[in-house]
Amino acid sequence: MAKLTEKSVYGTSFHGTTITTTLQKLIDALGEPQFGDNSGQDKSNFDFICETEDGDVFTIYDWKEYRPLKMNEIVTFHIGGNSKFVTMTAKTELANIL
Repeated sequence: MAKLTEKSVYGTSFHGTTITTTLQKLIDALGEPQFGDNSGQDKSNFDFICETEDGDVFTIYDWKEYRPLKMNEIVTFHIGGNSKFVTMTAKTELANIL
C-alpha cells in the first residue's frame, strides 16, 4: 500500500500518469504533504513523497494550478516516478486507499 516516505525523489519525473481526487482525501489516506504552500504562486501547491509496497519512490503533486486549492475541490494530481510502471503501480495503490 502506498505510504509517505523520506526517500530521495532523485530521478523521478512525470510519465503521463494522473489521479483525480481531492487534497483532503489524499491527506486522509497518506497524511500531511511534505511540501505545501497553498498560495498558487509556484508550479505546485502541494507535494507528497511516497513509496509503493515494493519500496519504489513516487511523488504526487498538483501541477500549474496557479491558484490556492480548496480542501474538497476535485483536482487532477500528477504522479511522478522513475518509470511509467512505477507511476501506474502507485496509481493503483492510491486508488485502493482513497
